[in-house]
Amino acid sequence: MTLPDIQLINHVSREAGKAILAIYEQDFAVQHKEDDSPLTQADLASHEYITAALKRLTPEIPVLSEESADVPWEERRSWRRYWLIDPLDGTREFVKRNGEFTVNIALVQDGLPVLGVVHVPVTGVSYYGDIDKGAFREEQGATPQAIHVTKDCAHPMRVAGSRSHAGDSLRNFLSRLPEHTMLSMGSSLKLCLVAEGKADIYPRLGPTSEWDTAAAQAVVEAAGGQVTDTAMQRLRYNQKESLLNPCFLVFGDSSIDWKIWL
Repeated sequence: MTLPDIQLINHVSREAGKAILAIYEQDFAVQHKEDDSPLTQADLASHEYITAALKRLTPEIPVLSEESADVPWEERRSWRRYWLIDPLDGTREFVKRNGEFTVNIALVQDGLPVLGVVHVPVTGVSYYGDIDKGAFREEQGATPQAIHVTKDCAHPMRVAGSRSHAGDSLRNFLSRLPEHTMLSMGSSLKLCLVAEGKADIYPRLGPTSEWDTAAAQAVVEAAGGQVTDTAMQRLRYNQKESLLNPCFLVFGDSSIDWKIWL
C-alpha cells in the first residue's frame, strides 16, 4: 500500500492552522450545532481549505469532515480508503482562547488509520506518523524528532484527562487506579501526550466522534502505542452508520491489563 507524502499533509494542516489563527486573533462569532457543540468561522475556514487541498492532492480519495459529515452510510460503507478530518478539534478550547486546539487529518484504510497529522496552530507544533515511517514531533522550522510511547509505565502513573469533559465515569476510573498524577489537556493533544511518552494512559469514557481520534490514533500507533475500546480491541472506523466512537483507552505499556480498573 502506497501512502501519500506525509509532509504534504503536514503542510496542508499548517496552512489550515494559519487560516484558524487569522480568526483566533480577532473577535469571532460562535454558533451552536444541533448537539449544542460550538461552531466558529475558524472551523469552516479550516474545513474549506483542507477539503480543497486534499481533493487537489488525491482526487481519487473521498473526504469525510466533521463539517460535512452527512455522507449517507449507503455511500461511505463502500469506502476502503478515505480522508477523515476534524478541521478544528477542541472548538471549546478555541472559544476559551487557551490554545489547546488542533487540526486533525487522517487517512483511513480498511477501517484503520494508517497516516495521521495533528497540528497545533498556536504553538506551531505538529505530531505526525504513519505505519511505514514511525511517529514524529516537529516544531515550526525545526528538525522533526522521532517520538515513542513509554513502554514501561511510570510510577506514579501519568494519566491524561480532558480539560472540558471530565465526568463521573472518569472519576470512578481514577478512584480505582494506583497512585497517579493527572495531566489535563484539551482536544486530541491528550493522545499525543501518550504518543510522545509524557503520559501513560488516556481513558476516554465519554462520547467522541470518529474525526476526533483517527489522526492521533495513527500517531500513537506509529509511536508504538495502542488505542482500544474497553474490550481491548483496536479502535476501528467507518464500521457502522453512527460516527460515534465507543469509550476507549490510549496507552503505551501493553503489559498492563488496563481494563481491570474500569
